[in-house]
Amino acid sequence: MEISATVTSSASAHEAKVRSGTTAQSLVVPAKASGHGSAINGGEFLMLALATCYCNDLYREAERLRIPIEGAQVEATAEFPGVGLAATNIRYRAIVQSSASAEVLAQLLRETDAVAEVHNTLRAGIPVELVSQ
Repeated sequence: MEISATVTSSASAHEAKVRSGTTAQSLVVPAKASGHGSAINGGEFLMLALATCYCNDLYREAERLRIPIEGAQVEATAEFPGVGLAATNIRYRAIVQSSASAEVLAQLLRETDAVAEVHNTLRAGIPVELVSQ
Protein backbone atom coordinates (compact mmCIF):
# COMPACT_ATOMS: atom_id res chain seq x y z
CA MET A 1 0.00 0.00 0.00
CA GLU A 2 1.33 3.41 -0.91
CA ILE A 3 1.10 6.04 1.84
CA SER A 4 1.71 9.72 1.17
CA ALA A 5 1.52 13.10 2.84
CA THR A 6 1.28 16.50 1.17
CA VAL A 7 1.69 19.96 2.68
CA THR A 8 0.67 22.97 0.59
CA SER A 9 1.72 26.28 2.10
CA SER A 10 1.53 29.92 1.06
CA ALA A 11 0.97 33.25 2.75
CA SER A 12 -2.79 32.85 2.23
CA ALA A 13 -3.36 29.13 2.85
CA HIS A 14 -2.01 26.08 4.64
CA GLU A 15 -3.22 22.56 3.99
CA ALA A 16 -2.05 19.08 5.06
CA LYS A 17 -3.35 15.90 3.44
CA VAL A 18 -2.51 12.23 3.93
CA ARG A 19 -3.38 9.19 1.84
CA SER A 20 -3.19 5.44 2.44
CA GLY A 21 -3.97 3.57 -0.75
CA THR A 22 -7.15 5.19 -2.07
CA THR A 23 -8.25 6.67 1.27
CA ALA A 24 -7.38 10.37 1.60
CA GLN A 25 -7.92 12.73 4.54
CA SER A 26 -7.19 16.33 5.39
CA LEU A 27 -5.58 17.17 8.73
CA VAL A 28 -5.95 20.38 10.66
CA VAL A 29 -2.40 21.66 10.91
CA PRO A 30 -2.13 25.36 11.60
CA ALA A 31 0.33 27.56 9.72
CA LYS A 32 3.19 29.23 11.55
CA ALA A 33 2.36 32.67 12.90
CA SER A 34 4.50 34.05 10.06
CA GLY A 35 2.16 32.32 7.60
CA HIS A 36 4.93 30.25 6.00
CA GLY A 37 5.16 26.56 6.85
CA SER A 38 3.49 24.42 9.51
CA ALA A 39 3.24 25.38 13.17
CA ILE A 40 4.04 21.74 13.97
CA ASN A 41 7.56 20.74 12.98
CA GLY A 42 8.76 17.59 11.25
CA GLY A 43 10.38 16.21 14.39
CA GLU A 44 7.06 16.47 16.22
CA PHE A 45 5.33 14.71 13.34
CA LEU A 46 8.03 12.02 13.32
CA MET A 47 7.44 11.35 17.02
CA LEU A 48 3.68 11.37 16.37
CA ALA A 49 4.23 8.81 13.59
CA LEU A 50 6.11 6.52 15.99
CA ALA A 51 3.52 6.89 18.74
CA THR A 52 0.59 6.45 16.35
CA CYS A 53 2.11 3.42 14.64
CA TYR A 54 2.82 1.65 17.92
CA CYS A 55 -0.58 2.50 19.43
CA ASN A 56 -2.46 1.24 16.37
CA ASP A 57 -0.29 -1.86 16.21
CA LEU A 58 -0.89 -2.57 19.91
CA TYR A 59 -4.60 -2.84 19.23
CA ARG A 60 -4.00 -4.94 16.10
CA GLU A 61 -1.66 -7.36 17.86
CA ALA A 62 -3.85 -7.54 20.98
CA GLU A 63 -6.79 -8.54 18.80
CA ARG A 64 -4.68 -11.16 17.02
CA LEU A 65 -3.49 -12.58 20.35
CA ARG A 66 -6.93 -12.17 21.98
CA ILE A 67 -5.61 -9.88 24.72
CA PRO A 68 -8.18 -7.39 26.02
CA ILE A 69 -7.10 -3.72 25.98
CA GLU A 70 -9.20 -0.98 27.53
CA GLY A 71 -6.79 1.82 26.67
CA ALA A 72 -3.23 2.72 25.73
CA GLN A 73 -0.90 5.69 25.91
CA VAL A 74 2.26 5.85 23.81
CA GLU A 75 4.88 8.59 24.10
CA ALA A 76 7.80 8.88 21.66
CA THR A 77 10.71 11.26 22.21
CA ALA A 78 13.98 12.15 20.49
CA GLU A 79 16.78 14.68 20.69
CA PHE A 80 17.40 16.89 17.65
CA PRO A 81 20.90 18.34 18.22
CA GLY A 82 20.93 20.97 15.46
CA VAL A 83 20.02 22.08 11.95
CA GLY A 84 20.61 19.30 9.44
CA LEU A 85 21.55 16.73 12.09
CA ALA A 86 19.73 13.43 12.48
CA ALA A 87 17.72 12.72 15.61
CA THR A 88 19.41 10.89 18.43
CA ASN A 89 18.18 9.04 21.49
CA ILE A 90 14.90 8.02 19.85
CA ARG A 91 12.84 6.11 22.39
CA TYR A 92 9.25 5.37 23.26
CA ARG A 93 7.16 3.96 26.05
CA ALA A 94 3.68 2.52 26.20
CA ILE A 95 1.22 2.12 29.04
CA VAL A 96 -1.59 -0.34 28.41
CA GLN A 97 -4.75 -0.66 30.49
CA SER A 98 -5.81 -4.29 30.44
CA SER A 99 -7.10 -7.07 32.65
CA ALA A 100 -4.32 -9.31 31.26
CA SER A 101 -1.37 -10.25 33.46
CA ALA A 102 1.83 -8.20 33.49
CA GLU A 103 3.63 -11.10 31.80
CA VAL A 104 1.09 -11.24 28.96
CA LEU A 105 1.26 -7.46 28.49
CA ALA A 106 5.06 -7.52 28.44
CA GLN A 107 4.91 -10.13 25.67
CA LEU A 108 2.36 -8.00 23.77
CA LEU A 109 4.66 -4.96 24.02
CA ARG A 110 7.66 -6.97 22.72
CA GLU A 111 5.73 -8.57 19.86
CA THR A 112 4.26 -5.21 18.84
CA ASP A 113 7.71 -3.63 18.91
CA ALA A 114 8.94 -6.33 16.53
CA VAL A 115 6.25 -5.62 13.90
CA ALA A 116 5.76 -1.82 14.19
CA GLU A 117 6.32 -0.71 10.60
CA VAL A 118 7.42 2.90 11.20
CA HIS A 119 9.87 1.77 13.88
CA ASN A 120 11.27 -0.93 11.60
CA THR A 121 11.65 1.60 8.77
CA LEU A 122 13.79 3.85 10.96
CA ARG A 123 15.75 0.89 12.32
CA ALA A 124 16.54 -0.25 8.77
CA GLY A 125 17.91 3.18 7.81
CA ILE A 126 16.00 3.31 4.53
CA PRO A 127 17.36 5.97 2.10
CA VAL A 128 15.26 9.07 1.48
CA GLU A 129 15.53 10.49 -2.03
CA LEU A 130 14.73 13.98 -3.31
CA VAL A 131 12.97 13.60 -6.67
CA SER A 132 13.33 16.53 -9.06
CA GLN A 133 10.22 17.77 -10.84
